[in-house]
Amino acid sequence: MTPPREPPAPNPRRVLGQRGEALVADWYEQAGYEILDRNWRRREGELDLIVGRGRWVVFCEVKTRSSNRFGAPVEAITRVKQQRIRALAARWLGESGLGGRDLRFDVASVMVERGAAPVIDVLQGAF
Repeated sequence: MTPPREPPAPNPRRVLGQRGEALVADWYEQAGYEILDRNWRRREGELDLIVGRGRWVVFCEVKTRSSNRFGAPVEAITRVKQQRIRALAARWLGESGLGGRDLRFDVASVMVERGAAPVIDVLQGAF
């Protein structure tokens, strides 16, 4: 009889990313937005956070870092990534039935450095 396996340890990068997404979701809710969807996945990719307020639907790409060693979080949003997000947003709109609303694409940078409070910077209408 083999002993039961212990669950794998959580991936620190995934945990950091989830924390950043939760912080940004809270930021939007405090600003009066409704969370419409989180971590919407399809084979082509993922939309981190989709929020709405009034006629607006906002697609937010969240980048969380623990240091600037590899550059600012917002620098990770390349033109190819922007195109992928736009295509996924069109698909989400088609599946959700929320087409015909005003759209915005935001990028949220979250810096979570050891011993410091997280810093959230949301660039509205980033692309």
